[in-house]
Amino acid sequence: MASLLYLDKALIFPREPSVKFRRDHPHLFNLSDNHAFFSRFPLLPTPKPKALFVLGSSGTGKSKLAVSLALRFAGEVINSDKMQVYDGLHVITNKVTADECAGVPHHLLGGVHPDADFSAAEFCRLATTIADEIVARGHLPIIAGGSNSYIKKLIGVDGGDFSRRYDCCFIWVDVDLTVLDEFVAERVDKMVEKGLLEEARGIFDSAADYTKGVRRSIGLPELDKYFRREAEADEAERTAMLEEAFGEIKANTCRLTRVQREKIRRFEVEDGWRLHRVDATAAVVRRRELGGGMVWEETVVGPSIETVRRFVGGTAAGFVSQRGGGVAVAEESVVVGTTK
Repeated sequence: MASLLYLDKALIFPREPSVKFRRDHPHLFNLSDNHAFFSRFPLLPTPKPKALFVLGSSGTGKSKLAVSLALRFAGEVINSDKMQVYDGLHVITNKVTADECAGVPHHLLGGVHPDADFSAAEFCRLATTIADEIVARGHLPIIAGGSNSYIKKLIGVDGGDFSRRYDCCFIWVDVDLTVLDEFVAERVDKMVEKGLLEEARGIFDSAADYTKGVRRSIGLPELDKYFRREAEADEAERTAMLEEAFGEIKANTCRLTRVQREKIRRFEVEDGWRLHRVDATAAVVRRRELGGGMVWEETVVGPSIETVRRFVGGTAAGFVSQRGGGVAVAEESVVVGTTK
């Protein structure tokens, strides 16, 4: 008598010869002869691969958090800052340094000619291709950057190609704007110390179009007046023009942080994205204190790790930097899936 099968609490009595056996191995089903039988039990859909997004205004610590999460979850970072995709201007565009990358692979960080018009559509094409390659290596794509128009284009208003292909998780690093204003001003001063003026002078062109390419970066248009007049100005005038330019850079960056924050808020309120917000205000306020690093770990990194752990359904393990350079993957690294 044929075996009894339970399906949705109902008994099924397969009729002979709906189940046939191979003569050479009677215990094995002949799949080709039993297509009708097995069609009653459709295969579960293959889970979509995972992709993590780290959002936030300029100066909130997106890049730092992305690296921390990549180190714990076998991640690779895809830059989504529209100015950092261009070659050069490492100081002005605040690109992460090799030390800050901590051995984590970063993609779309440079590589585009400074005068090229790199579009959101081009970003979507490259980011999707790179994400597929990252997942094929068993790693987690982490998209991090402040150009929210790129993110909106990638995900799509009604669910674009990327969101149909990937399960997406969004972490929003937020900082009180008053606190962020102070930090931004301090960061601009440090950029000046690192060579912002010299870097801007190296790309200055009196016929330049500040609406195209990397010249749209905050820090270049503001210094145009100074470079045009510095040769004929005396020291006092040059000092005054520089103070004015640096003040404009700070003010424009603060305005940018507000625009970025509002766009992220709209992702949640208007587009219905589920954002996992982490408040980094305390970490920014206490950054100069002896235990400031622990505040960052406890209030930002820790909650983010828990969010990503639930998202990928695995344990926190990932990249381990090697002394000789390069990256090795820890034995307990989370494998987040593959694409076809």
